[in-house]
Amino acid sequence: MKLRYNFRLYPGPDQCRELARAFGCARVVFNDALRIGRDAYAQGHARPKAAELSTRVITEAKRTPERAWLRDVSAVVLQQSLRDLEAAYSNFFASKNGTRKGPRVSPPRMKKKAARQAVRFTANARWSITPSGKLHLPKIGDIPVRWSRELPSAPSSVTVIKDPAGRYFASFVVEAQDKPLPELDVEETDTGIDLGLSSYAVLRGQKITSPKFFRRQEKKLRRAQRVFSRKKKGSNNRRKARLVVARIHARIADQRRDFIEQHTTTITRESQGVYVEDLNMKGMAARRGRLGKSVHDQSLGKFTRTLEAKCARHGRTFVKVSRWYPSTQECSACHELTGPKGRDQLHVRRWTCTGCGVAHDRDTNAEVNIRAAGRKRAAEMRHEAERQNACGERVRPRKSGQRSSKQEPTRSPAVHHSEAGGITHSHMGEDVKTAGSSRRPSTPTSTADRVI
Repeated sequence: MKLRYNFRLYPGPDQCRELARAFGCARVVFNDALRIGRDAYAQGHARPKAAELSTRVITEAKRTPERAWLRDVSAVVLQQSLRDLEAAYSNFFASKNGTRKGPRVSPPRMKKKAARQAVRFTANARWSITPSGKLHLPKIGDIPVRWSRELPSAPSSVTVIKDPAGRYFASFVVEAQDKPLPELDVEETDTGIDLGLSSYAVLRGQKITSPKFFRRQEKKLRRAQRVFSRKKKGSNNRRKARLVVARIHARIADQRRDFIEQHTTTITRESQGVYVEDLNMKGMAARRGRLGKSVHDQSLGKFTRTLEAKCARHGRTFVKVSRWYPSTQECSACHELTGPKGRDQLHVRRWTCTGCGVAHDRDTNAEVNIRAAGRKRAAEMRHEAERQNACGERVRPRKSGQRSSKQEPTRSPAVHHSEAGGITHSHMGEDVKTAGSSRRPSTPTSTADRVI
């Protein structure tokens, strides 16, 4: 599987200017190619191919006075910008045809000078990592890198990213092998995970308190945004104030990412089976009203995706339980739906079942129910996997007394009454149907004419 490793870069002033030039050239090439495609569509012509676009917006454009500065950056950066445009068109057409999963994708739009910028270097650019540990990029130079870990294999490409806070990162794509962890006892280590707001996640015998990174920085962020809004547009003071706001957001994102990585790694190591609710995070944020900011602050969707990827890599069982399963309302002892129902009962954290009289903690009871439903779903998935052939198609089990298809067919004719009132004659293993007095010749029929 392919993984992405990010490392912090520390370019000098001259290298920052060269990277800014690379960002701008890649953006201009993307916009020129997109403009040519739009003009061709407006005139009723087919969109030019990638090779033709490369010739027009890169090779020929370098010879003109208006685009002569494209020679100052690596040609691979410009080629990769065209590849990004082709990928954007492919995603748009696939979404329009219904062959792409997920939300609808809009057609590619013109790029503007945004706060986040990126360029990609492939092996053709001849970038390298120097013996001293620096990243050598063509026409940019050797950039110091802060290595936090070793790469598992030789990277195939590197993407240089400048985030809104003004920080530079090198993102390497590497090929990594799966690392299955030692198997654990399922009955003792599997866990259900109940995600929420009051508690970030409730596991088997453990509660993870909500960190609320955004809420803790909200007052400081509000003050910085107020200062930013009062600065004159286009001034240096406004640019500095924007960096202050961006750095606060970057700190919140870094804290949240580190929190998710640490807890998902711990859960993967200590659990053989992990069962999580399949929540609709966008719907929850829209329905919660003033609590929508808290829903986004939790970032439960990223938590679930990260946990699923780690379970797949380390050989753990990961199952999503249906979002319509009433894990909170169902009593884990008698399985009656006597728990709190509706949005007006969200404040009820403890309740007593009216059927069996057992007192429940709302989140702990939900975790027990999710774990039981996850085990059942995992067993069904294993059963379905056993019923599939090498091509992934479902195999129908043979009924008792049914003859194998490899067995020699009986040559003696057998007569059976069909539902249509005719007679089916078995002739050398082929079925020929006669209706009424008319009779077809006793020759093998096609697959569509056989009576099964």
